[in-house]
Amino acid sequence: MWSPLLALLLCGYFSGSQANRVYVHPFHLFAAENVSCETLQTQTSKPLETLPVAPLDVEVLTPDSRDPSKVDAQRQNITERTAVLAELLNSLGLRMYQAMSKQHSTNTLLSPVNTFGSLATLYLGASKKTASVFQLLLGLSSGADQEDCVFLLDGHKVLKTLQGINSPVDDGPKDEITTQVWTFTRQDAQLSEDFIQGTQDVSDTSFIRGVDFSKPQEAEQLVNSFMEKTSDGRVKNVFRDLNSGSDLLFVSSFNFQGNWRTAFQPEKTSMQEFHLDNTTTVMAPLMTHTGQYHYLNDKEQRCTVVKLSLSKRSYMLLVLPHEGVNLNDIESKLLTNVMSDWHQSLQEGLLELSLPKFSMISVSDLHDLLTNMDPEIEAKLLGSEAEFSQLSNIKPFTIDKAVNKVSFEMSDDGAELQDKIQEAGVILKLSINRPFFFSVIEEGSNAILMLGKITNPTL
Repeated sequence: MWSPLLALLLCGYFSGSQANRVYVHPFHLFAAENVSCETLQTQTSKPLETLPVAPLDVEVLTPDSRDPSKVDAQRQNITERTAVLAELLNSLGLRMYQAMSKQHSTNTLLSPVNTFGSLATLYLGASKKTASVFQLLLGLSSGADQEDCVFLLDGHKVLKTLQGINSPVDDGPKDEITTQVWTFTRQDAQLSEDFIQGTQDVSDTSFIRGVDFSKPQEAEQLVNSFMEKTSDGRVKNVFRDLNSGSDLLFVSSFNFQGNWRTAFQPEKTSMQEFHLDNTTTVMAPLMTHTGQYHYLNDKEQRCTVVKLSLSKRSYMLLVLPHEGVNLNDIESKLLTNVMSDWHQSLQEGLLELSLPKFSMISVSDLHDLLTNMDPEIEAKLLGSEAEFSQLSNIKPFTIDKAVNKVSFEMSDDGAELQDKIQEAGVILKLSINRPFFFSVIEEGSNAILMLGKITNPTL
C-alpha cells in the first residue's frame, strides 16, 4: 500500500524501541486496557463528543479551565513509561533535526519533546487510518495491525508522560520550562473533548478560541495579538497570509529559561574571533571559566564533547568538530546510541572552557518538518491524504497550520557565582570558536529537550 514509507517509519521505530532494552512492548505501556483491533472501514467506534468553542476576544486572556483531578493524574504512575517515551522521542527528534539541518546552513533549533507532543496531540483528532501512520512515526505502533484494522493507543497517556518530563514533581522550581498551546478554529466548529483534553495534557496553559477566517487579514491580526498578550510577549507574529477557508490553526510554544552563571562567570567575557569557515571570522562575546568538566575527545567521530550543567535537572552537551572537520559530517551520524556512548564515555578533567553567549528562537511548521523528512509522510499525516474525523463535528476538517515555537533563553542574572576551584594539574584549553552542535537533556529521563547548531553566534 505504501511500503517505502512503512519501511522508513519502522526503521526509526525499531531503532528506538530496541535501544530501550525494555521487555514490555512500548505500545502496551500506552494502550488502553483490553485494546482490540478496530476496523478501518468503521471510522468511529463511538459517537464523537464535542464541545463548543468560545469566540476569540483579545480582551479575555484567561487560559482554558482545567479539571484538577485530570491535572493531578498527570503526576501519577508515569515513571515506568518515561524512559521508553524518552528514547522514542529522542530517536524521532534526531531524525527530524537531521532533515531540518540539511535545509538550514545557519543557526538551527528543534525541540524533540515539543515536536513529539504536538504530533501526539494532533493524533487525538485523526481517523483510524491516519492515526495508524501517526503511531508508526512516533514509534508506538502495536506491530500487530492488519490490513483492515488497527490497534490504537491512549494518546493521553503519551501526553501526560511528556508533561511529566517537562515538569518533574520533586525537582525544585518549575519556571525553567514553560509550555503553551493555542488552537484557533473556524467559529462554527465544535472540537472533540479528546482533543481539547490533549491540549491541556501537554501544556502548562492552553487556549482554544473560535475565529472568523472569512476576513483573513483581520483574523491574522487578532490571533497574533492574542498569542503575544497571552505569552507575555514571547510569541509574536507567528501567522502570515491566512486563508479564508481555514479550519484550524495549532501552535505549541516551548520555552527553556536557563542561566549561564551555573557554569560560567559571565564577567570573565571578552570579544574573541569566531571562525564561521576557513576564511571568515566575526567578533563574538566568549565566556571563559576554568574548572572541572566532564569531556571526551572522540577520535572516531572526530569531535570533542563537553557536558555543561545548566541546572539540577538539565545539562547541555557541546559538540565541537575537530579542526578541518565539517559540522554536517558530525550531524549526519547523530543517533541515540552515539549520544548515549558520548555521555557514558565522558571523563572528568580540568578545562579552560570558552563558549559564546547565545540564545535562540525558532518557529517551524510541522508541515515543513515532515516534508523535509519525506513528502509522503507529510501527505499522510497532515497533508492531502490525512483525515481528522475525530477532531470536529464538521467533516471534512483540516489542520491548516501546525506551528512549533521554540526558545532557548539564557541569561547571566539572578544566580550565584560558581565557587572558585583550585587549579591544579595540567589545564586543557578548549575554545568553542567555530560552528558547533549542542543538545539540552533532561537529567532524570535523558529526554532531549533541545537540539541545535550555532554557525554564527552574532545572529
